[in-house]
Amino acid sequence: MTGYIAPLRLRLDGDALLSNWRWLARQGGAPACGAAIKADGYGLGSAGVMQRLKSAGCRDFFVSNWGEAAALEAQMDDVNFAVLHGVRDEDMAQALASRARPVLCTPGQVARWKAAGGGACDLMIDTGMNRLGLDWRADLGELVDGLEIVTLLSHLASADEDSDLNPTQLARFRDVQAAVPAQRYSLANSAGICMGADYGFDLTRPGIALYGGVPHPDAAPHLRPVAQPQAQILQRRSVIAGDTIGYNATHRAERDLEIAILNIGYADGYLRGFSGRGAALVDGIRLPVLGRVSMDLLAVDVGARPDVAEGNWLTIDYDLPQAAQASGLSQYELLTGLGKRFDRIWA
Repeated sequence: MTGYIAPLRLRLDGDALLSNWRWLARQGGAPACGAAIKADGYGLGSAGVMQRLKSAGCRDFFVSNWGEAAALEAQMDDVNFAVLHGVRDEDMAQALASRARPVLCTPGQVARWKAAGGGACDLMIDTGMNRLGLDWRADLGELVDGLEIVTLLSHLASADEDSDLNPTQLARFRDVQAAVPAQRYSLANSAGICMGADYGFDLTRPGIALYGGVPHPDAAPHLRPVAQPQAQILQRRSVIAGDTIGYNATHRAERDLEIAILNIGYADGYLRGFSGRGAALVDGIRLPVLGRVSMDLLAVDVGARPDVAEGNWLTIDYDLPQAAQASGLSQYELLTGLGKRFDRIWA
């Protein structure tokens, strides 16, 4: 709808995005620092994220599938662009025509790419996550013979924890590095970057940390939030002591209350885990969520702010580590679940 202004918006801080990427690039111990922009740039809008990171010098981008790649084809000049889920039969025509490379993950994908004369590709090795990738224990020589491997990758399963699996995966990856020639090698995600230069190799691939998620406590002072949801007040109303608020009457007012009804709910990614736990913010004052989060609406206590009225905008408390703790959701879910009804506004 032309000219429509949504009653909820996502304020996006471009300076914070670039600050986060530059810090991660300095920490990673690798010559290059890329960016995972899958899931529509972790919910922020992949085109806007890619445009800004390119302007700062980022030259390596990763998405999940070829639908995500197609949306960004026009921005792929002068960059390395890889599709992490490889290439299915259904993807071959697009993959052969695209400037993006597949990250081949299975023997079948390798055979398919070779048979098509596909040219340059990336290769995923599973070193212990048991998700996508060729088995690190396999004799890969004959399988990969003839492939033009630009980047050989693996993915850390527990880099956000002090886990014995981390050095195990590192050792396995080094074994594969010695056996399989590639132009460069990549292991570290956001949390892996925080584990030091041994995990850096030639290219790091941050995701959540780019957007203000904190993958490790040591990173917290250096990363800035990028996304800030804001919702408009649809109504301010009084609630008398003893009355209840919202579905299933989960909140009963112990005293007379002033509440605001905001145009945001679980259909927008503000999920029911925030019921009775989340908050909105005005000038640093916390306005608690009261009752159950609805599909499209939310009630907050505005008794501390008599000036707040219908039509005003409130900021949702969305500090990712704290919001994750309050809601029981991961920082990844908090970002990627943000819905399409937000106006996304870069500053």
